[in-house]
Amino acid sequence: MKLSAWAKLNSIHYRTAWDLFKNGKILGAYALESGTIVVPDKEPTIVKPSCIITYARVSSSENKDNLVRQSERLVRFCNANGWKTDQNITEIGSGLNDKRTKLEKILTEGKVTKLVVEHKDRLARFGVNYISILCEHIGCELVIINQTEGEREDIIQDFVSVITSFCAKIYGQRRSKRKTEKLIKELQNDN
Repeated sequence: MKLSAWAKLNSIHYRTAWDLFKNGKILGAYALESGTIVVPDKEPTIVKPSCIITYARVSSSENKDNLVRQSERLVRFCNANGWKTDQNITEIGSGLNDKRTKLEKILTEGKVTKLVVEHKDRLARFGVNYISILCEHIGCELVIINQTEGEREDIIQDFVSVITSFCAKIYGQRRSKRKTEKLIKELQNDN
């Protein structure tokens, strides 16, 4: 089929399709001597250029030093694996907040092929599985460096996240932090 028909079929502008062809992103496409660009009838695949992004987050501006160290650890991890990072995103915002603009931008642009975070709670307190599904849908591999050791620790972390969420709603952000820290210490003393 002609490139113009392929562009219409894939709901993209002809110029975008032409740029993809020129950059070798449409597998199997070729130009005839007349200049007509032909795309094979079988479903061609677009090769997505590699884009590796690290994402570091802390809850408050009091933890800016931790944010910098977290970002540096992510970059070192990527370098150790031979990955060149394209962007190193840092953000200050609650893991309970689902309106973090920098994370939203990463996920909605759809250009990221590998998203690297230190812990799953740096991505979100709840719903990491949904973010993982979204990443898979846009062709992005989600890499969480430090996975929880066992189911028990995962359940305790979920419980702490629920308590933090409700304390924040009832008592406000600052008091909830103190109450959550007190609860965590009590849970650890029970072990």
